[in-house]
Amino acid sequence: AIRPDRLQSAMALFASKAMGMKELSPPPLNLKRLLTETLAAEPILIIISPGADPSQELQELASETIGRENFHEVAMGQGQADIAIQTLKECARNGEWLCLKNLHLVTVWLPFLEKELNRLESHTNFRLWLTSENHPKFSPILLQSSLKITYEAPPGLKKNLMRTYESWTSEQIARKGVLERAQSLFSLAWFHAVCQERRKYIPQGWTKFYEFSLSDLRAGFEIIDRLFEETKDVQWEFVRGLLENAIYGGRIDNIFDLRVLNSYLEQFFSPKAIAGSQSRSKNVASFPSSITVPRSCSIMDYRAIITHLPEDDKPAYFGLPANIERSSQRIFSNQVISQLRILSRSITAGCKFDRDIWSNELSPILNLWKKLNQGSQLIHQKISPPNEKQGSPIQSFIILEQYNAIRLVQIIHQSLAAMSKVIRGTSLLTSSVQKLATALMNQECPLSWQNNWEGPEDPMQYLRGLVARALAIQHWVEKAENQTLLSDTLDLSELFHPDTFLNALRQETARVMGCSIDNLKFVATWKGQIQDTKLQVRIGGLYLEGCSFDGNRLSENQHDSPSVSAVPPCYMAWIPQGANGPYSPEECISLPVYTSTERDRVVINIDVPCGVSQDQWIQSGAALFLTNQ
Repeated sequence: AIRPDRLQSAMALFASKAMGMKELSPPPLNLKRLLTETLAAEPILIIISPGADPSQELQELASETIGRENFHEVAMGQGQADIAIQTLKECARNGEWLCLKNLHLVTVWLPFLEKELNRLESHTNFRLWLTSENHPKFSPILLQSSLKITYEAPPGLKKNLMRTYESWTSEQIARKGVLERAQSLFSLAWFHAVCQERRKYIPQGWTKFYEFSLSDLRAGFEIIDRLFEETKDVQWEFVRGLLENAIYGGRIDNIFDLRVLNSYLEQFFSPKAIAGSQSRSKNVASFPSSITVPRSCSIMDYRAIITHLPEDDKPAYFGLPANIERSSQRIFSNQVISQLRILSRSITAGCKFDRDIWSNELSPILNLWKKLNQGSQLIHQKISPPNEKQGSPIQSFIILEQYNAIRLVQIIHQSLAAMSKVIRGTSLLTSSVQKLATALMNQECPLSWQNNWEGPEDPMQYLRGLVARALAIQHWVEKAENQTLLSDTLDLSELFHPDTFLNALRQETARVMGCSIDNLKFVATWKGQIQDTKLQVRIGGLYLEGCSFDGNRLSENQHDSPSVSAVPPCYMAWIPQGANGPYSPEECISLPVYTSTERDRVVINIDVPCGVSQDQWIQSGAALFLTNQ
């Protein structure tokens, strides 16, 4: 795409016009309205997406309609089949409701359920609710005989909040008439919506998709409900601790995502966030400036605030930079293009050998490999395995990196040459060639390649990255032999294992300084050379997302700022634990350095001078990269 940051908008506009719709996202699903369309003889199949759980809404609907005691649930899994059938018969006979949950876990059992449904005589009040995630082996007969609905987390902050306040009653909000309690529930609803909607901006918002669901919201509600029952003196540390360790934070497995969550908890669950609290601070904005939390216990006042929110989310609601849409659309564009490539391949590709199909599908990769190696001696270069007596740790690392690079280039060359011979008809098809060709035609990087180097998943990008690094490491070897490596500006993206290089620098520093590696700490600075060390490297080629950096302090991105910006070169070194770093802890924020913008592999953490509140940069998803690809 020429403008990948506009592809998603253009596709949505085209689809809306083609289908005659104002917007593609449907209104929030309301089970109460859906109930009028249901029949006793027709199961209601709710197809759920990760992070969406209809259990609470279904329980509340059942309580209002037939009574909570007449609603039964069975979570399907091992050993639950007989219980489910028995409960089904009883509910159908007595006119009660039954919900069979997670049918995607028991797809083999579904034909037995179909037989029971076919011979079932149902009371007019009976309703059978089924929930399942999307599954390729789900029974097509059961699918056809059911009323099918999708249940997804509502898109957008406004719809998310509206759904929450539709599920809460006026009595729940106004209980005991405590203003702080009603406002705390609004903080909870806003926090829950922000956590869910931030997933639209993966990997800058969250590094991965976390299944925050209505069960988390319900647990948070119970905590706040009990908090205001027992004491007038609200213990916000208690609330934050439970939400972090037991509820929302229990789903997060990335320390930088957990840091974002903690920042939100401090923002929304503190005396500063609640207008009724005595210690209200005017200097801290817990909610966007356009949002004024009502000094009221009426649910209608809170719904009115939500109604006036814009349909499209503003990045400031999440603490994200103004140019986040460009980043998210760029990532979406890459995913769409990758999926289109997969859809465009032959349906029979990889299933069996067809010379014409293989030649057509695999020629681009073979031609690229030939082009990448033109004028290069990598595929013919002879190199012996490194021995134990290679000198310094840095020297040993670079020689090993060169050996592994050339070895991997030659392994891939041999495998592609074998595949080319099969296509030309000069060699027999083997299982290894079959696996290689199947993976490549599926636009996947072969496992045998990834085992040697965990590079990009796209085969074309993998080959380009491999050859570029293999050629670059040759220059590293020359500089090391000439004793000029540490005096030159280095680019860590030229290495296969940049984290190992920094560790080798640590080992060599410990040798030179005559101390243990445990007594050293990592520092980076943009102020000039580091004084408290005998070894340091000047690193260039770093990129930053989430904000901008001029070498002195971080600054906010504007709407028209590039999604990823270059960072000035810096000095990196290992210094004694007791030595003072180049910056004081109060003026810095620790940012992760990832190998790529996909944020799947951390190299090291760097302290960057930020000047103001760390929370601003934490919530912006600020991170450094070795490459902007």
